[in-house]
Amino acid sequence: MATDKSDWEAVIGLETHVQLGTKSKIFTNASTTFGDDPNTHIDPVVCGLPGTLPVLNQKVLEYAVKAAMALNLNIAMHSKFDRKQYFYPDLPKNYQISQFDEPIAEDGWIEVEVAEKGKETYLKKIGIERLHMEEDAGKLVHAGSDRLAGSTHSLVDYNRAGVALAEIVSKPDLRTGREAAEYASEIRRIVRYLGVSDGNMQEGSLRCDVNISVRRGPKAPFGTKVEIKNMNSFSAIQKACEYEVQRQIKAYEANEPVVQETRLWDEGKQLTKSMRSKEGSSDYRYFPDPDLGPIEVAPELKEKWLSELPELPAQKRHRYAVEYGLSAYDSRVLTDELSMARFFEETVAGGANPKVTSNWITGDIAAYVNSNRLDYTKLPLKPEGLAEMVQMIEEGKISGKIAKEILPDLLAQGGSPRRMIDERGLGMISDSNALLVVIDELLDQFSKEVQDYRDGKTKLQGFFVGQLMKRTGGKADPKLANQLLVMKLKGEEPK
Repeated sequence: MATDKSDWEAVIGLETHVQLGTKSKIFTNASTTFGDDPNTHIDPVVCGLPGTLPVLNQKVLEYAVKAAMALNLNIAMHSKFDRKQYFYPDLPKNYQISQFDEPIAEDGWIEVEVAEKGKETYLKKIGIERLHMEEDAGKLVHAGSDRLAGSTHSLVDYNRAGVALAEIVSKPDLRTGREAAEYASEIRRIVRYLGVSDGNMQEGSLRCDVNISVRRGPKAPFGTKVEIKNMNSFSAIQKACEYEVQRQIKAYEANEPVVQETRLWDEGKQLTKSMRSKEGSSDYRYFPDPDLGPIEVAPELKEKWLSELPELPAQKRHRYAVEYGLSAYDSRVLTDELSMARFFEETVAGGANPKVTSNWITGDIAAYVNSNRLDYTKLPLKPEGLAEMVQMIEEGKISGKIAKEILPDLLAQGGSPRRMIDERGLGMISDSNALLVVIDELLDQFSKEVQDYRDGKTKLQGFFVGQLMKRTGGKADPKLANQLLVMKLKGEEPK
């Protein structure tokens, strides 16, 4: 669907459901452990049995307020819980406890860095409408591979029912699929930095629903909004947005109606499919939950939680650029995961050059961590070990080539780079007399090339450097070796 209509504008908003990382559920002590046998983490409250009453988990309130503060939202002086009625098999009570008209926080924003293909990277401020607390539903497992094609039966697992969620609703400020993906990525970074969620999309800890419409130009009224579900990666969010925008434009251009509905993203076919008509808020018949009292966050508690907020990703990116002189790209990569950022900072604190450290971490080390699915806290190579290796390179005691040679063993087993270099005899040859012996042998062996160099073919210097490194196993001090080699090639005797 390659329709390109420059006069059309997409209007995109995201509803991001973040599973809060509490050990127990939002209104009961039932466990939130993921991956156990179906229906093993349920109790009478989760199942909505008669005579049960919900009690708010205070840790859920703390995590929700901290997330809201990090998103620059205003914490409500007074909020409440409501019952949202709908009748799905994965909702045992036939209603969900959520927040309707008085959420815990409203009117915030975050700034995202957007790198569009073929365009300059730019910053964009995205408004956030609200953050509210609610309980999750259970999980339906449908027979067959395609739920839209029909199934003979479905199974339900209530382990997830009652798990605490923070739903973050953006304002319709996004205009491209790339912006939507970057916004969702930044939300995940923030909640991970806060420690309020692991943000694992594969396990459903972070789920995004995208609302999309198109209009003719920025001043035109909004078009009919379509919701898209079933996206389990940031790449899928971008692709689903791009497909749906083009689908709607094509429909309008053909004078076909765009209906308000919920659609699913089909990753295999790379398209959206109609799932059901979209309910309006009146269909849910909200009313205040009679079993839960109002929520009031005391000012002193807000101040305490605010003081506990860590340095957030955007703040780190700015500080890395200013304090360490790193590029926007390096700062972004290093701060994507908190454990990577901490590994970098601890290495620099150990005396390593920030830029050189950044190159090693974002290159070879990141490749090893990703391919082995490790966390930087579990890496055998510790920050002090990397700092030692970087300092040895800076001091000219080893070359970058030697560092790359020992790095795999350091990553796999840790230890001291200095000790490893000494044990293997890999230290840099920085003795002029030792290097001159090898250089003299080279000049004798390649006398014709020496004469060619002296006759003006100075590019042969590279040939001699290569031969010298080959004979010394890459251990010759590059700066000293080049200096001595050039003098000898010119017929001069080093002093």
